[in-house]
Amino acid sequence: MDSTRQISAFRVGCKPPDVVVWPQNVEHVSQMAQLCYGNDIPIIPFGAGTGLEGGVGAPKGGVCFDLMKMDKILNLNGEDFDVTVEAGVTRKALNNYLRDTGLWFPVDPGADASLCGMAATSASGTNAVRYGTMRENVINLEVVLADGRVLQTAGKDRRTRKTSAGYNLTNLFVGSEGTLGIITKTTLRLYSIPETMVSAVCSFPSVQAAVDSTVQILQSGIPIARIEFLDDVMMNACNRFSKLEYPVSPTLFLEFHGTRSSLDEQVSVTEEITKGNGGSEYTWAMDPETRNKLWRARHESWYAALALRPGSMAYCTDVCVPVSRLPEVVLETKEDLNRSRLIGPIAGHVGDGNFHCMVLVNPNDPDEQQRVKEFCYRLGRRALAMDGTCTGEHGIGLGKRALLLEEFGSIGIDVMKQIKLTLDPKNIMNPGKVI
Repeated sequence: MDSTRQISAFRVGCKPPDVVVWPQNVEHVSQMAQLCYGNDIPIIPFGAGTGLEGGVGAPKGGVCFDLMKMDKILNLNGEDFDVTVEAGVTRKALNNYLRDTGLWFPVDPGADASLCGMAATSASGTNAVRYGTMRENVINLEVVLADGRVLQTAGKDRRTRKTSAGYNLTNLFVGSEGTLGIITKTTLRLYSIPETMVSAVCSFPSVQAAVDSTVQILQSGIPIARIEFLDDVMMNACNRFSKLEYPVSPTLFLEFHGTRSSLDEQVSVTEEITKGNGGSEYTWAMDPETRNKLWRARHESWYAALALRPGSMAYCTDVCVPVSRLPEVVLETKEDLNRSRLIGPIAGHVGDGNFHCMVLVNPNDPDEQQRVKEFCYRLGRRALAMDGTCTGEHGIGLGKRALLLEEFGSIGIDVMKQIKLTLDPKNIMNPGKVI
């Protein structure tokens, strides 16, 4: 997904920076940060620009640090299942590098995002239900602080899988969205490529049946790798855009990883559950080419949604709730879209309770833009009312600061402000974002 396609009519401060710089190494970043700090100039870290919450805008001007020229893969430790990369390395570049090693990095937000940018936003994606999010897969970070000091959050060159030493500085910076420092290097956890991967598609008579199947699959303890939900509107869009012929109804895309013998049991139990909820016979994707086509269609859902209404723009928002509340929140969201007279295809990583609504909007219609804004706020509050979060993986940026206050309360926000003040007393690190 490309942030430039995100409707910005009701964003605050969607402005370009005064200057863009392209540092080549951490020393350059540190030196330029010192200059900015000494002159009270805002700093806006920039990776691949795939974020969706206005996190790389410059509402107060300043210097954009474009980190994409720092693109070295520095240290692969195959026996220890970890790798260290610079800020400009993207997830696709890393997996291409790993192709002949038997290892891969599974966190996949769809876009070819930079890995340090993914750490900064605590990204996840289709594989998170089995492999976790960035928060579970970042071992260490190199961060340039506002005044130019260089911090390694787990200690210099440390890459152990666990530690009980001191505060968890690594996870303090994961999800900080560039407001506490500039992430210039990350050490990541890797995984063995599964012996066998099998994908399947199953359609359902209703949203309730599809999401109930998801809950029951997870409750059965099946170690499913991916379980993605697309509603009927999104399936129609994907069929038209990717030239597919699936039923236009609520649908699950599933993927199983493991040995051949373990997959037999996983598939058997999953089929029994989906059939019990009125699901169709599976359409299988077993060879790599067919699987890639299937998941490419899922990842192209953004462009497929836009094609439903030529000339429109899209506002994509996400929420996350406990899995048991998914049927309720998805059904209420679809009803809200109908009442609001909005087109909003829904797709989600429902295995971990996270879904996205891509609302199509006419950029020249202020009334429609206002209805979209009000709908998105209601969606965030609906998730909070169900013990969820206003964002599962997009982050806060500029767009969800009011919802963050509702989520954490005044004491939680005060603690965040105190941390921010300690690390960035001049408020020059990506100012105006998150808090």
